[in-house]
Amino acid sequence: AVVIGSMFSWVKQEQGGRNKEGEMYQTVTEGLQSLYLKKLLPLEETYLFHDFHSPALEAADFQSKPMVLLVGQYSTGKTTFIRYLLEKLNAFGNSFLNRFICSQMPNQVLQSISIIDTPGILSGEKQRISRGYDFAEVLRWFGERVDRIILLFDAHKLDISDEFSEAIRAFKGQDDKIRVVLNKADQVDTQQLMRVYGALMWSLGKVINTPEVVRVYLGSFWAKPLQNTENRRLFEAESQDLFKDIQSLPRNAALRKLNDLIKRARLAKVQAYIISYLKKEMPSLFGREKKKEELIMRLPEIYTILQREHHISPGDFPNVTKMQDMLQHYDFSKFPSLKIKLIAGLMSMIRDEESKLPPPMVSGGAFEGSQDGPFGHGYGEGISAGADAEDWIIGREKHRYDEIFYMLMPINGKISGVNAKKEMMNSRLPNTVLGKIWKLADCDKDGMLDDEEFALAQHLIKIKLEGYELPSELPHHLVPPSHRKNPTADAMYNHSED
Repeated sequence: AVVIGSMFSWVKQEQGGRNKEGEMYQTVTEGLQSLYLKKLLPLEETYLFHDFHSPALEAADFQSKPMVLLVGQYSTGKTTFIRYLLEKLNAFGNSFLNRFICSQMPNQVLQSISIIDTPGILSGEKQRISRGYDFAEVLRWFGERVDRIILLFDAHKLDISDEFSEAIRAFKGQDDKIRVVLNKADQVDTQQLMRVYGALMWSLGKVINTPEVVRVYLGSFWAKPLQNTENRRLFEAESQDLFKDIQSLPRNAALRKLNDLIKRARLAKVQAYIISYLKKEMPSLFGREKKKEELIMRLPEIYTILQREHHISPGDFPNVTKMQDMLQHYDFSKFPSLKIKLIAGLMSMIRDEESKLPPPMVSGGAFEGSQDGPFGHGYGEGISAGADAEDWIIGREKHRYDEIFYMLMPINGKISGVNAKKEMMNSRLPNTVLGKIWKLADCDKDGMLDDEEFALAQHLIKIKLEGYELPSELPHHLVPPSHRKNPTADAMYNHSED
């Protein structure tokens, strides 16, 4: 596997410090680690938590950034996908990329996440044998530890080999982490893309056995021109959805670590109560072995006593049968007594760390400025069309709208709501949508439409019929010129700017 990460020490020197989100994420994990070392670890060590449950947590358990694992068949574009996200690595060439084990580089994206690339999967038994290690087992190990698993497929040559199917099955139990990217989708036309998408969903359904449908992102994830541009808007929307999903990882990973630490702390508290209770019940001199056997037999009853005495949920207690088996090997008289100071305030201190969780952001690379400027998703389209124009964009089509307006027999320059409704209903849009359009178009809120308001309503209908969303507030560039001096329109204008 290929691991891509960043070195905080020299990244800070080269870039003048971490980005805000990466720094906040690091602060949270450092806080959890400090809390563990000072408060929880002493509790675990005192009451034999590591012998009964799990080893002590190490620095890597806290400091590791969220990890994204890429898996796909040969030539599906995994390495190119990484280049696309990072907007780096091109200079090093494929010769380097095919040989490195770990690459550490000053990249802003990598201050928030680490990306793990995997060898391309080929068809046939030879590929399986020649690896020299259990590929599926390696993927299973990584799958348990990463925060997101991205399966890449090539829309141009869709095929799921036996080894790829086995690799996907290795992620059983991690289904919520899986996302699918149908890459190179610009190399087929719309009709072919629909067929490929359907075939992919059918194939995945046989391999990933979950009631939920796996999320599939369509696009062309590299920096080259699109070969087929008819689905450009779809690809842009899909890439933005994928970016948002990846950007949510730092906060979600920090939250997962916090929740894991809370569960561990609860179990450590229960362990302390169990061990100290067994110690308290032991005789000081004679009959220790007999008492030990009695206490082990009574362990289910002891669980109930402790649940009631300390107001603890039964779900926080370890498996009683496993605990009984393990207790056979210990001398209860050597167990420590209950030390309240080790437990006091532990859970509230851990909960305090929740307020420090970072926002769901990954920045840099392809994530940087993807919503800004004229090339941001949706810029200059739909409701945004005409935002940069000096004239009122609706005025360009107003002569056509005026013809309809005057056929509706306006009185004193305005048409009634009844007459406007008849014309607007011709669009066949739902009443809920038309009601929203009316609310946006009736700028002076008098229950009637003048010629400019009517033109605005027709423009909004056109936008909706073209598949764009309507705004909750009318953008200032669409406010009719004669209404921009109106107090109501001015208020709307100022509100939209705020």
